[in-house]
Amino acid sequence: MIVKEKNDPIFKDREEATQKLIAELPLKIFNVDNVIVLGISEGGVYFADQLAKKIGCRMDILLTEPIYSLINSELIIAMVSETEEIVMHKALIDAFDISKDYIYSEAHRKYSENILGHIHKYRHGELLEDLDEKYVILTDECVETGLTMMTAVKTAISLGAKNIFIATPILDQVVYENLVTICDNIFCPHKIDDYISREYYYESLEPFGFDDIEKIMKERKNNERTKHSNKLQ
Repeated sequence: MIVKEKNDPIFKDREEATQKLIAELPLKIFNVDNVIVLGISEGGVYFADQLAKKIGCRMDILLTEPIYSLINSELIIAMVSETEEIVMHKALIDAFDISKDYIYSEAHRKYSENILGHIHKYRHGELLEDLDEKYVILTDECVETGLTMMTAVKTAISLGAKNIFIATPILDQVVYENLVTICDNIFCPHKIDDYISREYYYESLEPFGFDDIEKIMKERKNNERTKHSNKLQ
């Protein structure tokens, strides 16, 4: 497979990537009431919001936090989710002889200091809803190592999801082969050999952070209240 040059990106921006991703989705399959789309990163929330609007279903954010190596502060060796599910990068942990006690301790700290704060900010303290018997679509703007997505899949399983699907505009081919074994299907317009970084594949990738997420979550909450109010009338 030919690796694209820097001046020949796959996507113009997130909007174009979203349209190409939506084209991959079998929308008729998701034309049911018990579907929810979960964004699993900051950029993933943008895609979750757009996919949920197209499908006409609920959306939310599934919160995770990275756990870094003591030796290299930029090296992610594990992830913890808002249900305190933990996924470890075994090869890195073994290579650097990192104790599991350290990982569990860091996971608890990240949950207490970071995740709980995000739950309060985005959901006013409400936990992620029970996913029992739901069709869950986990989405992100890219999947590089798969560690975050694996954590999200594990979390969705723990919350009782009936079926789990992954939707992302771009991911590493090797990671695809690993992820496809733990979910029901993966929808992705571009699987890349020798994945570089998300910025490499977008012509323009504007910052998308806490303020953007908070705006989407507030809008979604207001829409749900309106729908509930209309049903009662």
